[in-house]
Amino acid sequence: MSTGVPEGYDPHAFPPFAVTVDLAVFTVRDAALHVLLVERGQDPFRGRWALPGGFLLPRESADEAARRELAEETGLGPDAVGSLHLEQLRTYTDPDRDPRMRVVSVAYAALLPDLPEPRGGGDAASARWWDARATGPLAFDHDRILADARDRIGAKLEYTCLATEFCPPEFTLGELQQVYETVWGVELDRPNFRRKVLGAPGFVRPVDGPPRRTGGRGKPAALHRAGSARTLHPPLLRPQPTDASLSRPEGRTP
Repeated sequence: MSTGVPEGYDPHAFPPFAVTVDLAVFTVRDAALHVLLVERGQDPFRGRWALPGGFLLPRESADEAARRELAEETGLGPDAVGSLHLEQLRTYTDPDRDPRMRVVSVAYAALLPDLPEPRGGGDAASARWWDARATGPLAFDHDRILADARDRIGAKLEYTCLATEFCPPEFTLGELQQVYETVWGVELDRPNFRRKVLGAPGFVRPVDGPPRRTGGRGKPAALHRAGSARTLHPPLLRPQPTDASLSRPEGRTP
């Protein structure tokens, strides 16, 4: 069976288009969810902020392009970029999403702890962490990608133990709850949250020793460490508008 190019096949008979990658990389800084953005140094949208990304080279995969662009546009070292877990989000194909030509973008999302301060490079004039709630209008269709990515990383906390990576080695359940509230953008009811966390096998394990006071007027809180589990069974689902199982009752103070 032949696997060569069919006789008479003309690739120029099809309209050309380009493929790009875009990356929505989040972290938690100063008790707020932040996203990595770059300031565009070239047209179109020169001077506007955008997600890091760029065009695929002829002989690279989308995954390779995503890591290359992230390194070029942020100044993150190859070891740092190579170790990141980037999750493919979805493909964006609207015909008019780029004013230059037809461009299809493969988008990636990641929620990662302990990321350094970025610096601009490649065709990015600068790069910085932005509060994900106050990014302003972004270039291209990146507001839509950002919204989709934020929903995806919120779901990661429902089914995995990723939230413990944003806590100190020894943490209180209140500190763990703050990570969830930061990423989800909601307030959670403390007793219900505690019950669900302690009811998930392998999620956290208690630490021997005295409790730690974390502020406020309450009694010192017990300390925990991350458990051996990587996924949550049952999952810790985000509260829906009509679901009061995790939401803080009206009038309850944090």
